[in-house]
Amino acid sequence: MTEAARAAAADPGGLDLPGDVPRDANGIAHGQPVLDRLVSLLDLERVEENIFRGVSPAESPVRVFGGQVAGQALVAAGRTVPAERHVHSLHAYFIRPGDPSVPIVYEVDRTRDGRSFTTRRVVAVQRGKPIFSLSASFQVREDGLDHAEPMPDVPAPEELPTWGEQVGDLMARFGRTEPRPIDVRYVTDPPWVARDKGKQEARSQVWMRADGALPADDLLHVCIAAFASDMTLLDSILVAHGVYWGLDNVNGASLDHAMWFHRPFRADEWLLYDCASPSASGGRGLATGRFFSRDGQLVATVVQEGLLRVLD
Repeated sequence: MTEAARAAAADPGGLDLPGDVPRDANGIAHGQPVLDRLVSLLDLERVEENIFRGVSPAESPVRVFGGQVAGQALVAAGRTVPAERHVHSLHAYFIRPGDPSVPIVYEVDRTRDGRSFTTRRVVAVQRGKPIFSLSASFQVREDGLDHAEPMPDVPAPEELPTWGEQVGDLMARFGRTEPRPIDVRYVTDPPWVARDKGKQEARSQVWMRADGALPADDLLHVCIAAFASDMTLLDSILVAHGVYWGLDNVNGASLDHAMWFHRPFRADEWLLYDCASPSASGGRGLATGRFFSRDGQLVATVVQEGLLRVLD
């Protein structure tokens, strides 16, 4: 494990962050030092040729954040693929809750190396049991047919309040104080605001970007986007029913996750994340998301099914 990853793992609640680290209106750390910690967490230790090990931040909630394990698994897959081949899709299942106090071992299966495409399978293991599985496909860049849906007409991110400003006094009820490496600006009403207005259209729109500068590493930018894609996707389901985690009798978890990467992008530049839910039933909800770059290019598409249970 790298020294940076060890430092990130030993940094409970951001206590070892620099004293001048930026903090939002609720005192939550953000900015470049926090983003650097996320990059460190994605810098996996190579144990053997096809085996990697990662850690979770010490201030993690009771289970490993799904975006973290997805991002780390994609890093593991990408480190067994030639640099000229870029990930174009991933499909993943969340099998068991991850324990943030235990390192995660990522076992990579080099499924296929073709002339244009490379396929990898990754299983994340804790205490000898799989907690997550991922299949990813990589391709050399090629020219071909090109079209895309247009970006919705939305306000610019600079015109919108920060996450800290929007969450306001509810922070204490949420009980979430971990540093935030992703800058999120809601275009639509945040779900904790929408719930006071009754049921809404099953849609959520946010601008998001890595809260700092990232190196010019295509795989890292994709992995940061995979991490961020799990942050607000299920909001589109919650707003349709006027509920939110920690405020109402509902809990949930990610069940599966799929992403397709259409065009190059930088995760440290603003991306519009346009999410909608076509259906919820049987204790599960389906959400779809589209990432658009600031100049209107559709760069990635996301689909996830989540577990959503109403508690008695």
